[in-house]
Amino acid sequence: MKNSPPTKIVVPQKSSKPSKSDRTRTAILNAALEFVWLKPFHEMTVSSLMASTGVSRSAFYQYFEDLHEVMETLLDLLQEDIFATVAPWLTGVGDPVTLMCETLDGLVNVCYERGPFLKAIFDAATDDDRFEKAWGQFLGGFDDAGCARLKADQEQGLIPDLDPYHIIFALNRLNAYTIIDAFGKHPRKEPGPVRDALTRIWCSTLYGVEYLGKRSSHLIRS
Repeated sequence: MKNSPPTKIVVPQKSSKPSKSDRTRTAILNAALEFVWLKPFHEMTVSSLMASTGVSRSAFYQYFEDLHEVMETLLDLLQEDIFATVAPWLTGVGDPVTLMCETLDGLVNVCYERGPFLKAIFDAATDDDRFEKAWGQFLGGFDDAGCARLKADQEQGLIPDLDPYHIIFALNRLNAYTIIDAFGKHPRKEPGPVRDALTRIWCSTLYGVEYLGKRSSHLIRS
């Protein structure tokens, strides 16, 4: 993969022919995504954002209260994308290691595209209460879903009787910080080694080293 610009946001539309309002709102979101690809969020202004859209500065406030709302909207859209990507393990039926490998492969691919945006949110959360709350809710959604999967696996005897919350909390933060470090700055690291490292950690932690070792030759690509 090359360090190309981020994939543009595709916002679901109410009709097959987006209105001018829909197009303008989407243009603002894409302008924000492109901005944090190159610069930190704290340098963003409404004027600089709207200048790249070709729409007047005053039009911004027809769609968003402030720049924070723009970023929170992008975070919500990213959360939807990631939940769709991690669905195989969260809700799938079948061999859990196979599902986990598929899930982490998809997760790394999505986050490779959005790494600089995730870093912008993470950096802003360190000194902004609103972003801190949004970031916490973002991770918390995956904590809740992961705990539900672990409890289901425990009922089937696939995972030992352990506290699912703290395990998932730790693994999700491992994902977040590893992905931000690898993909949040230029040049981004290659996704393959990141995917393989996370896959080994998740599978061996949850399902056992022996189980992973027997299947790693065809489940984890080198």
